[in-house]
Amino acid sequence: MQPLPDIIGPALRVLFCGINPGLMSAETGHHFARPGNRFWPALHLSGFTPRQLKPAEQSELLSWRLGITNVVERPSAKAGELSRAELVAGGERLVERVLKHQPEWLAVVGVTAYRDAFGERHAQMGLQERRIGSTRVWILPNPSGLNAHYTLPKLAAAFAELEHVS
Repeated sequence: MQPLPDIIGPALRVLFCGINPGLMSAETGHHFARPGNRFWPALHLSGFTPRQLKPAEQSELLSWRLGITNVVERPSAKAGELSRAELVAGGERLVERVLKHQPEWLAVVGVTAYRDAFGERHAQMGLQERRIGSTRVWILPNPSGLNAHYTLPKLAAAFAELEHVS
């Protein structure tokens, strides 16, 4: 397995932040690589990208001023395998990355991971009061196929809310 590279460039509009790499992402070096993950379809259906990208095309996000990182670098089969301590430490590293690169928006995909990483037990989906420097923060639903509560249309609608304001 290889470390999953951050896809970060200058003047990003939105930096999407996954919880941690899945095992397939760690094997391939591509974010949201598992076939059942709905990140790439939701990104396209919401209007962020003009076509649906494949995980191997992740670097093309930079042409639309979009990027990807993760809260925790350690791969796992399920995000639930991460400890709270790992999420808190990952949140601290994420703040450093955001302050360094200053995207307009940080979009964390996964409300539970956000709550643990930032100690905000009552955080809800959508716009957050928290800012990291000048970066505004938004929480999106986790696009994993394991998050069956969010169908692809509901997921795309949630992404579209951010696309509208960003």
